[in-house]
Amino acid sequence: QEKLVESGGGLVQPGGSLRLSCAASGFSLDHYSIGWFRQAPGKGREGVSCIVTTDNSTYYADSVKGRFTISMDTGKNIVYLQMTNLKPEDTAVYYCAAGGSPTSVRFGDGIDYWGQGTQVTVSS
Repeated sequence: QEKLVESGGGLVQPGGSLRLSCAASGFSLDHYSIGWFRQAPGKGREGVSCIVTTDNSTYYADSVKGRFTISMDTGKNIVYLQMTNLKPEDTAVYYCAAGGSPTSVRFGDGIDYWGQGTQVTVSS
């Protein structure tokens, strides 16, 4: 069965760090572009970061630039989102997604696979 599974979410204090993982099964991530999205309560979905596996180019939303880093381990078929200096406004459910084009994972349209999401809560 082809699926994406996120892990690594949790409760962290402001200024803390978390590393989210997005593990693929049933297909190879290096055939796709991969994105991370988040959705906070009462808000729309926001594209956070994405990586284009053909050239390893990356994109970050202005709200996370300099604090989040996306990376991929092709051997393990996992994409990571390292999050540092977390802020309360980073609180959301984080989803990973795989798409056939960079624009799909940049804007969330035409996604082939979505994960189930992992909760990140930043609070003191």
